[in-house]
Amino acid sequence: MKKKNSIGKEIQKAFSTGVSYMIPAVVVGGIFLAIALSTGTPTDTGLEITSQFMQNLNDLGSAGFAMMIPLLSGYIAHSIAGKPGLVPGMVLGFVANNPIGEAGVATGFLGAMLMGVASGYFVQWMKRWKTNTTIRTIMPILIIPVLTVFVLGMIYVYVLAPPIAAFVSWLVNLLGNLQGTSAILLGLIIGAMTAVDMGGPINKTATAFTIALMAEGIFAPNGAHRIAVAIPPLALGLSTLISKNKYVAEDKNLGISALFMGLIGITEGAIPFAVKDAKRVLPAIIIGSAVGGALGMMNGVEALVPHGGLIILPVVNGKLWFVLAMLIGTLVSVAILHFTKPTIDDTESE
Repeated sequence: MKKKNSIGKEIQKAFSTGVSYMIPAVVVGGIFLAIALSTGTPTDTGLEITSQFMQNLNDLGSAGFAMMIPLLSGYIAHSIAGKPGLVPGMVLGFVANNPIGEAGVATGFLGAMLMGVASGYFVQWMKRWKTNTTIRTIMPILIIPVLTVFVLGMIYVYVLAPPIAAFVSWLVNLLGNLQGTSAILLGLIIGAMTAVDMGGPINKTATAFTIALMAEGIFAPNGAHRIAVAIPPLALGLSTLISKNKYVAEDKNLGISALFMGLIGITEGAIPFAVKDAKRVLPAIIIGSAVGGALGMMNGVEALVPHGGLIILPVVNGKLWFVLAMLIGTLVSVAILHFTKPTIDDTESE
């Protein structure tokens, strides 16, 4: 049996491997979406792209983002179990990132990371089975992928998804009860929820809540949310420029892409950084986004469209505080990252 510390190192290595394969998809998706959305017209349903060419570019960017999480999960499993783990990890990563089951739960990149690790170790266990030559030949292409996806998929749908769905329902009720009470507290919670899983169920709960209020003519919670969505990628992008000795060359290149994604409100631009160093990155961006959300609510910022980032500034009420809240929240995250992330040596940095 492997020692606990060796398993920890193996999982950390797997996360790094998953990120390295995911990064090109993040960059492709982020750049294409940034270019396409920069030409969009703000509407009640978001940014509307009228040019067919830009819509095609937007679709290419969306395809890159759709591949991002399955690549992460698949190569986490591949790192642990080798080639047979790749496809089960990708399939289960896709499942984790999309609504499934009776409750329609999607767990985002955190769920995909969990399924990648589970797939890797499940496949690793199956590879140790003692079988005859005939069975061993079909193991990697038939038995391993089918059994892994079935067993772990059923566990995900029937064991993991229900409590997550119940937790999401509790969050919806919590936000509903907070509406009309403390603006600061509501802004803090919306901001923190936005950053905690970056596109996962908690983030989507905040999105659904703020959109529901928009339908009733209440736009301030949406303002807090749309400030917060931009802070994680902006903070990581700015941090790679300010704290250069805290990041490797790959991270610095990704930071430029993250900055662009932050400007157009794509929170997922911070995911690769969070996967590689969750214990430092997640607290930093959660706190920064919470601060930004609270400042937005305190100062009556209203976002009139369901999108975020500076790109929607023309359709924001309270433009100055929209920008200031986003900037202050970003700087808070950058400062936390600067003082918590370890310095790396020059060789590693290059």
